[in-house]
Amino acid sequence: MKFCFGIIHTNYVECNIYIIYRYTANKSMDKCAFCNADGDFLIVPQQGRLVITTECGRLKVSPGEIAILPQGFRFTVSLPDGPSRGYVGEIFGTHFRLPDLGPIGANGLASSRDFLVPTAWYEDKFNPGYTIVQKFGGELFVAVQDFSPFNVVAWHGNYVPYKYDLNKFCPYNTVLFDHSDPSINTVLTAPTDKPGVALLDFVIFPPRWLVAEHTFRPPYYHRNCMSEFMGLVYGGYEAKVDGFLPGGASLHNCMTPHGPDTKSYEATIARGNDVGPSKITETMAFMFESCLIPRITPWALQSPFLDHDYYQCWIGLRSHFNQKSEVPNLQNNGE
Repeated sequence: MKFCFGIIHTNYVECNIYIIYRYTANKSMDKCAFCNADGDFLIVPQQGRLVITTECGRLKVSPGEIAILPQGFRFTVSLPDGPSRGYVGEIFGTHFRLPDLGPIGANGLASSRDFLVPTAWYEDKFNPGYTIVQKFGGELFVAVQDFSPFNVVAWHGNYVPYKYDLNKFCPYNTVLFDHSDPSINTVLTAPTDKPGVALLDFVIFPPRWLVAEHTFRPPYYHRNCMSEFMGLVYGGYEAKVDGFLPGGASLHNCMTPHGPDTKSYEATIARGNDVGPSKITETMAFMFESCLIPRITPWALQSPFLDHDYYQCWIGLRSHFNQKSEVPNLQNNGE
């Protein structure tokens, strides 16, 4: 299996850091296993199923699902559909968990009952020349043994590989006005010590109803302290009509202004305030969001697929400000 690792990463200088990869694979792993001793992997297949064999059993992961492989597990990957590609997020010094639901209460977003763990499965056979590749301290080490590493007949506990079907996510949304922060769509989070600020959030934008009144429904133009890496599993993304294709990715770094492209903006403005409920269908976009600023690898910067004209999606934006509109009186705080 060949992985083209390396889109974005931070330096190995702190305990709590992350890496985001793009992967392509054209061959199943044969007599070879991988082990990440550094951190946890969150794998997002975009094309082609993955059959991931671990010491706890097997996971079959399709596009539209995710798999989490915790630190220290040995695993191998087979490609039942042929070539595969997708995304990987890696975190260090912590683990992914469900976000705090706060005012939402006990139910909503991703439910713990929908996360699946493998059934125990073992392989006990003499296998000379079996290669173990271990990632340790950001470097790769190789060892050869004469038996399968998946000779575990049973397991117990809650430190285990698992998967989740993104179609089981229960999205929450505004039912009156305004556009909700993307954090309302958080599937899993790796929090920091600062409340409300994540080392890495995994956020999705699934099919859902839009019903807000007197509101610009797509994401509004903004900048904030979070760096946003976005990918698309299938379908289209509501705020980028052209150019953002499944398998692609975009990065809007900390404090970099961004928002819908010109076509999305103009189409939304043209509908006015009287638009009724509408449903976003047949799409699955996602975002890795972090409070840390990522460093882009030379491999990504030198890629022939880098979109040097990305900024042109905002060319032609014009003001729709109406000077005749009533402007409310402004008051100082506390008055």
